[in-house]
Amino acid sequence: MDIESLPSSRRRTESLSSHVHKVGVPSPQNLLKDFKETVKETLFPDDPLRPFKDQPRSRKLILGLQAIFPIFEWGRDYSLAKFKGDLIAGLTIASLCIPQDIGYAKLANLAPQYGLYTSFVPPLIYAVLGSSRDIAIGPAAVVSLILGTMLQDEIDPVKNAADYRRLAFTATFFAGITQAALGLFRLGFLIDFLSHAAIVGFLSGTAITIALQQLKGFLGIKDFTRKTDIVSVMRSVWGSVHHGWNWQTIVIGTTFLGFLLLAKHIGKKNKRFFWIPAIAPLISVILSTFFVYIFRADKKGVQIVKHIKKGINQPSVHEIYFTGKYVMKGVKIGAVAGMIALTEALAIARTFASMKDYQIDGNKEMVALGAMNVVGSMTSCYLATGSFSRSAVNYMAGCQTTISNVVMSIVVLLTLELITPLFKYTPSTILSAIIISAVIGMIDIESMLLIWRIDKLDFVTCMGAFLGVVFDSVEIGLLIAVSLSLAKILLQVTRPRVVLLGKLPCKTTIYRNIDQYPDAMRVPGLLIVRVDSAIYFSNCNYVKERIGRWLSDEEEKFKARFLPRIQFLIIDLSPVIDIDTSGIHSLEDLYKSLRKKDVQLVLANPGQAVIDKFHASKLTELIGQDQIFLTVDDAVLKCSTKVAELELN
Repeated sequence: MDIESLPSSRRRTESLSSHVHKVGVPSPQNLLKDFKETVKETLFPDDPLRPFKDQPRSRKLILGLQAIFPIFEWGRDYSLAKFKGDLIAGLTIASLCIPQDIGYAKLANLAPQYGLYTSFVPPLIYAVLGSSRDIAIGPAAVVSLILGTMLQDEIDPVKNAADYRRLAFTATFFAGITQAALGLFRLGFLIDFLSHAAIVGFLSGTAITIALQQLKGFLGIKDFTRKTDIVSVMRSVWGSVHHGWNWQTIVIGTTFLGFLLLAKHIGKKNKRFFWIPAIAPLISVILSTFFVYIFRADKKGVQIVKHIKKGINQPSVHEIYFTGKYVMKGVKIGAVAGMIALTEALAIARTFASMKDYQIDGNKEMVALGAMNVVGSMTSCYLATGSFSRSAVNYMAGCQTTISNVVMSIVVLLTLELITPLFKYTPSTILSAIIISAVIGMIDIESMLLIWRIDKLDFVTCMGAFLGVVFDSVEIGLLIAVSLSLAKILLQVTRPRVVLLGKLPCKTTIYRNIDQYPDAMRVPGLLIVRVDSAIYFSNCNYVKERIGRWLSDEEEKFKARFLPRIQFLIIDLSPVIDIDTSGIHSLEDLYKSLRKKDVQLVLANPGQAVIDKFHASKLTELIGQDQIFLTVDDAVLKCSTKVAELELN
């Protein structure tokens, strides 16, 4: 629909002109001050030094200690009531973590005790440095698999177990260094380049890969492929169906997997019974171990854990590679696994912080996670992070502070000192069942369907990461996830949306996208477009060409309907937060191209940064200061009046 009549009288023109506001030109900024503000907003958006402002020296010292060690902040208000909640939560997550840790160590191709070590030292370090009240620290399925897969590509964990273990400690050390460095230099925004869709696809694919890997222990297969893709795994499984499967193992695994899934279902249906899925793994381990010992099922081919080394962590500083051919491999593996561990931990911490309505400092969290992994690598631990299943149990058990991690750590210590010999007859199939039941929840079909409904491009990213992990490897899936996330950013940056605007009816002064609002009216003689992005070197040519195509298309439509030709092109710059030199040149070229067609370029609502650069480049002199307006409506009133006058003449 088009506007049929326009104000044309001189009196109306003067009245409208008197109400047109000019675009404000900001005063010149000090270059150093401007640079400092930019750096501050980039690296210190949370203004971490704000609490120190106007404080006495003694108070600043206290605040400094609290900033480094959050325990000094919440520890002042710690009470017996809070300890009660932490004690119950700590005991609950300990019952869950002990069997999980033994299983996750298998995923990393390490001896069972290293999983327990990792739930002893790192949680103690995090309790002092971390700011999340709900996160439960220890080994995690995804990180264990990634670490194990990347390590075994370098060293055979069976034939050369000592060097493999040393490389695991080296990778953990450099993962901690990477995490701490990101926090200290406030570069946490880098992990945000892995989009939510990519994470959903990656985690779902990894969950399937982990579950497939557990078929070795679940079915009692001795000779199993080292590859993780679904084709190789299924070929290995079906290839050993007649000579490798053990029916006693399958019966034990299937029975207890059903029990674990039933327990999880009960806990999900009724939140009051959260403790049932929490203690179900430990009950499964105790019962299955008892049955194997009583019936001596190990003599009938049921594989058992056999031996878990008794005692606490041994120092391992001397085992870390600081020189030699494995150093750079440790750096590479550590950086990749450390970033994934960091992404998982921060996602968990932020989720539960929002549920309890408190804030966490992402950069402090990175430093805390990095410090605990550096210390962990020196005390026979492999890469630790936050576990979602344990953190959920910790939250539902009523944890109040990170003391729940300390309680869990003490229980693990007692287990290492007193109970590990009792795990001798624990069947491997029960550990596989525990891991399968733990990772099933990571296959998030509901989120995938939601991503499909919301954004098809996001769904491509999600499925790319998922299929990369399932059909190739964790590393390829991760590479695809990062690549597609970056590709989406580049696509959005290089191909911004340029839309046609029309005026909403009923005497409004609002101009909106005509595709979204079909009733929006086009103004004869004017073409109004809006650029929904900053204009940079990467997209300025596309913006210019897209506007040119709009102009050609609309001219043809106006001619066909015998409407006045287009005399003014109005660009709404309100969404354009910035423009660079290439963008300025593209507007200059557009202006010159339009002049040849006898069309005037008009700009509306440029922001501070944009108008600053217009004046610095003298673009305002080229276009004309009187062709830059505060609002689209001001520009339309002025331009439509001129169109009407030309029609009368």
